[in-house]
Amino acid sequence: MKEQLRACILKGIEGCFADGTLTSGEVPAINVEKPAHAEHGDFATNVAMQMAKQQRKAPRAVAEILVAKLAGASDLIESLEIAGPGFINFFIKDGAWRRTLSEIDRAGDAWGKSGIGRGKKVQVEFVSANPTGPLHIGHGRGAATGDAVASLLSAAGFDVQREYYINDAGNQMNTLGLSGLLRYKELLGEKIEFPETCYQGDYMKDIARDAVTKYGDRFLKVSQEEGVAFFSKMGGDLILAGIDQDLQDFGVRFDHWFSEQSLFDEGKVNSAIEEMQAKGLIYEQEGALWFRTTDYGDDKDRVVVRSNGVTTYFASDIAYHRDKFARGFDWVIDVWGADHHGYVPRLKSVVQGLGRDASDLGIILVQLVSLLRDGVPVAMSTRSGEFVTLKEVVDEVGRDAARFFFLMRRSDSQLDFDLELAKRQSNDNPVYYVQYAHARIKSIFDTARERGVEPLFDSVKFELLQTPEDLSLIKKLSVYPEILEGGAVNFEPHRITYYLQELAGEFHSFYNKSRVITPEEPELTQARLFLLHCVAITLKNALTVLGISAPERM
Repeated sequence: MKEQLRACILKGIEGCFADGTLTSGEVPAINVEKPAHAEHGDFATNVAMQMAKQQRKAPRAVAEILVAKLAGASDLIESLEIAGPGFINFFIKDGAWRRTLSEIDRAGDAWGKSGIGRGKKVQVEFVSANPTGPLHIGHGRGAATGDAVASLLSAAGFDVQREYYINDAGNQMNTLGLSGLLRYKELLGEKIEFPETCYQGDYMKDIARDAVTKYGDRFLKVSQEEGVAFFSKMGGDLILAGIDQDLQDFGVRFDHWFSEQSLFDEGKVNSAIEEMQAKGLIYEQEGALWFRTTDYGDDKDRVVVRSNGVTTYFASDIAYHRDKFARGFDWVIDVWGADHHGYVPRLKSVVQGLGRDASDLGIILVQLVSLLRDGVPVAMSTRSGEFVTLKEVVDEVGRDAARFFFLMRRSDSQLDFDLELAKRQSNDNPVYYVQYAHARIKSIFDTARERGVEPLFDSVKFELLQTPEDLSLIKKLSVYPEILEGGAVNFEPHRITYYLQELAGEFHSFYNKSRVITPEEPELTQARLFLLHCVAITLKNALTVLGISAPERM
């Protein structure tokens, strides 16, 4: 609706230029927004105020000229009014709102989708947890966010690839190998002082047991270096397989898994450093190599290779992001924990050093999750430092509830996740409230058929939908494409969870005040069934883009 109104306003301005009531000139970007108060209309624009200086007229005078041109010029507009210093308020015809229902029915599963991405290649890299332990709930929020952002971008017409970056080249892999070897020796009877720096979780004992079952005492007879290397590989592979399974159970599937170690094996770290040196962006000082990130606004230059010749994580990130763009992605999006916020300027510097615009790298920061039970905080880790795992949460509350709750707030704000609320089958539980709206609509259709009323949608009389509840529900449906687009380009899937709760609220309010199946008014019955058919399509589409099911029975 906004786009239609924007086109109508543009046509009106061009008409004023043509007839001389306004001086021809550049047309500003036409902002169309929903007023804060319903009495101010369905939409408002400040375009008259934007044009006032160019036209050498008072804003209200420009507004009066535009209103005169627009009045009666479109079957979209019921009436217009000028407000304040020069805002133009628009009241949309009921019939124009009702036409949205036909659009929804025609589009079906594609309702809300757009082509604004124009096939632009986008990579979303998320989760990317070290293969040294199971995923915890913080990773779960990152997984839900990254997956939903990828789906939103796909729905907006982008060509999206999901990628997991495997951090398998750092010292943590040696620590993993040592942890596995020591637990293995412990199982075979050796007395072990287990270092605090090793991984403490029980999963390390599981890896050791697996090794004993498959290999017996073979690794008691090898050097520590060989044993650490073996358990680093075996442990990493087992943990990564577990991570993949947990993510699949959570509804997340990656198109590509990228190994950090491959950057070293294929010489990509060295070649990236050489390229940056050739550009004068990496220099030597005190035996170390530094990247001139201050050239791009960072507060200090960053070490790439230490004076002992060991590369930093930053060196891997330079090579990795160089590789991403070399693979042809127009837009690269990284989903990080909020504790990495200080890392943003240096990665933006790298992207600019590669000759790209800083905006070609999008970074989403995901804040911490606090677990509650009926409002009471839950201990987030055991004495040994194990965090509550994603698997534990999904097993307890279910995939749908977990995903919805993780997406209920802006990703960069802290999230309280109440486990008991997530399981509750009541309207207090947001995901239940939304899913129940969809199931209730399906139940209404079942009831209609039981009463001999078969939905017949070939000649619906939309004009019969005229109550405030009818129109309020239709208006809420009409904004879904705009919500979806905004969620995509701003990386904000919480806009969809907010919208779903609002739409479910509008539906429940409508249902409590309106009779749907009215035998003595068959045409109104068909019109209202069609309206609910459109609500069900929208609920399902919005849930689907978040990776959440739309049950037909609850």
